[in-house]
Amino acid sequence: MEKSRLEAFSDGVIAVIITIMVLELKVPHGDGLPALAPLWTVFLSYVLSFVYVGIYWNNHHHMLQLADSINGLVLWANLHLLFWLSLVPFSTGWMGENHFTRVPTMLYGANLLLCAAAYSALQTCLVRHLGADSALAKAVARDYKGHASMALYLAGIVCAWLLSPWGGLACFVVVALIWLVPDKRIESKLMH
Repeated sequence: MEKSRLEAFSDGVIAVIITIMVLELKVPHGDGLPALAPLWTVFLSYVLSFVYVGIYWNNHHHMLQLADSINGLVLWANLHLLFWLSLVPFSTGWMGENHFTRVPTMLYGANLLLCAAAYSALQTCLVRHLGADSALAKAVARDYKGHASMALYLAGIVCAWLLSPWGGLACFVVVALIWLVPDKRIESKLMH
């Protein structure tokens, strides 16, 4: 199967996800800067989630550039990823509205962990479809960033529960910083 419809559908869903997230930023009543103060947690959670959704879109795009075709299993794995990404606006909104308290921050971390697991599953399905000798298989053979990310998500969830939601949030920010630069393993294969 060709991959163009999967890419177009994914791009559309991700665009809707970002649009829904921005709707959580309610326009304040008042025209001075102090009117914005109550929105700082909602805005901060929006910025972090915007970066995350952008990271997934960017890496999804790069990964699919190394694929010349897809199959039904890849379609389902992609839909699985989009399901967890579609919950990001909810977990983002709940965390921001509740000023980064324990349970909303833990749920946000769980949502990020499930997005990462779904991305990893999509990557695995695509590698199996393309074969062990494919450029994608060679590029992602050692997925240190993926494994480190999942460990940091788990650490963030535990930290938010046992120590501080801010400590958990710090773990989630570290993961975003790790992935902010597109996956160089894939980019190097795209150059050849």
